[in-house]
Amino acid sequence: MTGVMTAARMVLSLAAVVAVLGVCVWALRRGSLRLSALAPRGSISVETATSLGDRRSLAIVRVEGRRLLVGLTPAAVSFIADLAAEAPTDQPAK
Repeated sequence: MTGVMTAARMVLSLAAVVAVLGVCVWALRRGSLRLSALAPRGSISVETATSLGDRRSLAIVRVEGRRLLVGLTPAAVSFIADLAAEAPTDQPAK
């Protein structure tokens, strides 16, 4: 009888672990669980990125207080421009 109880406990434990892993994978794919929030923040961050199609994109990257426009392809990362700081958005344009 104890062998049956041990086997049942082992099967239930395995099912619980698989269920927890499944929920974690689902949350990561959905985007509600972000591991990057736990990582230490570096001095490099991507502000925005826009796809240009065919695995090419443009991105605005902040590096040590500077904003850079870079072009990304499967084979290279190219510097395009050093962008000025953003203008305040609550003031009307002149």
